Amino acid sequence: MSAVEYRAILKYRLMIPMFPDDEQCPICRKACLDQFGEHALHCKELPGFKYRHDWVRDVLGDILKRAGISVKKEAPVNFLTDPREGRSTLRPADVLVFGWDAGKHACVDLTGVSPLVGFRDTGFVPGQAIARAAAKKMDKHAKACEDNQHSFIPFAFDTFGSLAPEAIRFLERVQRVVHSNISSPRDRGFVFTRLGFAIQKGVAAQLVARLPAILV
Repeated sequence: MSAVEYRAILKYRLMIPMFPDDEQCPICRKACLDQFGEHALHCKELPGFKYRHDWVRDVLGDILKRAGISVKKEAPVNFLTDPREGRSTLRPADVLVFGWDAGKHACVDLTGVSPLVGFRDTGFVPGQAIARAAAKKMDKHAKACEDNQHSFIPFAFDTFGSLAPEAIRFLERVQRVVHSNISSPRDRGFVFTRLGFAIQKGVAAQLVARLPAILV
């Protein structure tokens, strides 16, 4: 992580303004490009919107492979759909883990959210945003996976680095596999440390890409 990225992620985590006074987003022209960077991370029309998602997916896939777990990224399956593109459009699993759940393949679907989503209406509740995101993923895909003899794992994380319970349980099992294959004590926290850094790296890169040139 570069020095600029490190400063950006610190400001974001500490909620220190890093953008000029609030102004309309020049890309979507639908929302305010706020001082704290929330819109810069979540505007779907900004170039590189999926960067953080894809970066975390790639790091997760690499962790699993290093642990000796058989996986495939962007694996085509014939039952997942993308509601945004219509029920007839099939989408791949972000990560497909072979033979993970009693011989069943597991579809791991990543989603990243802000922990501040909805806090103006209900107040800030730690873990609330990722719990909702995981529940939505379950509603969309769990039954389709079950009907096709697959298990489904919603891998929800927020921009502060918190993980949904389902993601934590998944990584804890991966960590146990790592423990059984790697004896060095320094590698005990490898899975959570690397994944957590990947999330923050992705957030920082998106923030820096939006910063005015005079602040980079």
